[in-house]
Amino acid sequence: MKQKKRNSFAVLMDYAGSHRFLSYAAIVLAVISAWTALIPFYDIWLIVREILEVRPNFAEAVNIGTYGWQAVGFALISMVFYIAALMCSHKAAFRVQANMRISMMKHIMKLPLGYVGAQGTGKIRKIVVDSSAATETFLAHNLPDKAVSFATPVGLLAMMLFFDWRLGLICLIPAAVAFILMFTLMMGPKMAEDMKQYQNALETMSAEAVEYVRGVPVVKTFGQTVFSFKRFKAAIDEYEKWTLGYTKNMMAPMVAFTAAANAIFAALIIAAFALTGQGVTDEFVLNLFFYVLITSVLTVTLMKIAYAGESQMLVDDALNRVQEIFSAELLPEAQGAETPAEPSITLDNVVFSYEGSENNAIDGIDLSVKAGQHIALVGPSGGKTTLASLIARFWDVTGGSIRIGGADVRNIPSDKLMQYVSYVFQDSKLLKMSILENVRMGRPGASDEEVMQALKDAQCMDIIEKFPDGVNTMIGSKGIYVSGGEAQRLSIARAFLKNAPILILDEATAFADPDNERLVQQAFEKLSKDKTVIMIAHRLSTVTNADRICVLADGKIAESGTHDELVSANGIYSRMWSEYNRSVSWQVGKAGV
Repeated sequence: MKQKKRNSFAVLMDYAGSHRFLSYAAIVLAVISAWTALIPFYDIWLIVREILEVRPNFAEAVNIGTYGWQAVGFALISMVFYIAALMCSHKAAFRVQANMRISMMKHIMKLPLGYVGAQGTGKIRKIVVDSSAATETFLAHNLPDKAVSFATPVGLLAMMLFFDWRLGLICLIPAAVAFILMFTLMMGPKMAEDMKQYQNALETMSAEAVEYVRGVPVVKTFGQTVFSFKRFKAAIDEYEKWTLGYTKNMMAPMVAFTAAANAIFAALIIAAFALTGQGVTDEFVLNLFFYVLITSVLTVTLMKIAYAGESQMLVDDALNRVQEIFSAELLPEAQGAETPAEPSITLDNVVFSYEGSENNAIDGIDLSVKAGQHIALVGPSGGKTTLASLIARFWDVTGGSIRIGGADVRNIPSDKLMQYVSYVFQDSKLLKMSILENVRMGRPGASDEEVMQALKDAQCMDIIEKFPDGVNTMIGSKGIYVSGGEAQRLSIARAFLKNAPILILDEATAFADPDNERLVQQAFEKLSKDKTVIMIAHRLSTVTNADRICVLADGKIAESGTHDELVSANGIYSRMWSEYNRSVSWQVGKAGV
C-alpha cells in the first residue's frame, strides 16, 4: 500500500520538537485575535443604531462613548493576541530552522565526500540556507496570518448572516467565486509543478553562479565575458524562461481573482438597489452601513488567503528539496570492528562506477602497497583521485575490496579509519576562524605548543610572522586571506598535527607558485618520512623519487615501475615525461626571453 504523504505542517512539527506547542499556541492566539478584531465593527454598528434611534435629539445618545472605548479596547486586545501569536510562532520557527539545518549538515557529513562535488556546492548551499529559511518565513509569519485569514471569514459569515441574511448572501457570491478561482487556478497541481520548475531553475542558476565566480580569474585573464560560460548562460536563460512563464501563467487567474474579490462592494450596491424597491428603513440603512465597512475586511482577507496559498506551495517545494538531501544514500557503517595491523594498502580487483555512468571509473585494479612505501599515481586524465578517494572510503567500491593492514575499509569504523589516513586535497579549504584553530582541526585535543610545532614542520612560520596577530589571525571575510600556496602549507600543518600513518596527497602543489612549491616540497619530505604515501601529481618532477609509479589509463593500471624503469619502457609514462620536459623547457625559454 502506498504510504500517504504527510502535510508540510506535520513535517515541520517534527523538527520543532517540544517547541511545537508554541506553533499550536500561535494558531489559537491568531484565531482569537481575528475574532476579537471583528468586535469593534459591531460596536460601530451599535453607535450608528443609537444615533438613528435618537435623531434629531442626539444629546440622548449616551452610550456612544462606552461603545467607542469598547471598540478601542477590543482593537488593542486583538493586537496583543496577535503580537503574542507572532512571538510564539517566531520562537518555534527559529527552532525549526536551526534543527533542520543541523539535521541536514549532520546528514551531509555522513554522505560520500563526492556527493558534494557531484551536486555542486551552490545547489547544496541554497537548499541548506534558502529552503530552511522558507520554512522559517512560513512558520513565523505566514502561519499566524493563515490562521487569521481562515478564521476571519468564519466570523464574518456569522456576522453578515446575523444582521441581514439577504445582504450577507449577496456579498458572499463574489467571495465564493474568488475562492473557486483561487483553489482551481492558483493553487492546483499545475501551479505547484510550475513553482517546482521555477525553483529548479533558480537552484541551477545559483549553483552555476558559484562555479562562475570561482572561474572569474580565468574569465578576466582571457578577456571573456559571462556568456563564455555556456552552462551559466543556459542557466540564466532557463531561469528567465520559467520566471516569465510563471508570471504569464499567473496573470489571468490573478486578474480574475482580484476582480472577484473586489466585486463584493459592487454586489453590495446592486443588492441595495434591489432590496429597497419597497422603500428604505432605518434598519436597512444601518445594516447597509455595516456591510460597507465589513466588506473591505473580507476583500483583504481573500487576498491574504491567496498569498498564504503561494507561501504553502513555496514551503512544500522547500521541504521536497530538503528531502532530496535526506534521501541521498549514506555510506553504510562498518559491519565489524576490524583494526589495521599496520599501514599497508591492498587493492583486490577494485571496480567503481559513478551513479548514472555506463563506464567504470576504476576497472579491476590490483595493487599492493607495503607499509612505508611511496606510490605515485599518474596518467593522462581521470581515475587517480577516484582511486585515492576509495582508499580513504570517500566512496564504497562497486566491486572488489580495499584493505588497510589486512582490514577491509568497510569494516573499519569511520572515526578509526580517519585516524589511519590523512588526505591533503588539491584545493585546500580554510575555515573562517584563526590560523591556530584551522590547524588544530587536525587533532582537536592538541595543545598550542603542538600546533606551533606542526606549523614549523610545515614551513609556515613565514606566514605567521607577517601578521601582527600571528597564529591568532582570523582567516576569511572578517580577517585576512592567504594565497593558494600558503593555504596548502597550512593544510599540510594539519596533516603534521594529525600524524596519521597513511598519507594521501592529491595534486597538493597544484596552486603553489615556485617559492611556495619549494616550501611545500620540503614540508612533504618531512611529513612523508616513515609513512605510507599515495601521491597524485601532474608535475612529474615531484614523483621521480617514488618507490613505484602507477600509470592509470581508462580506469586500469597500464604501467607500473620506478621512474627509470618506466622511462626506459618507452610507454605512456615515457611519452608523458618527454612532453613534461618540453613544456618545462618552453616555460624556461619564455621566461628568459
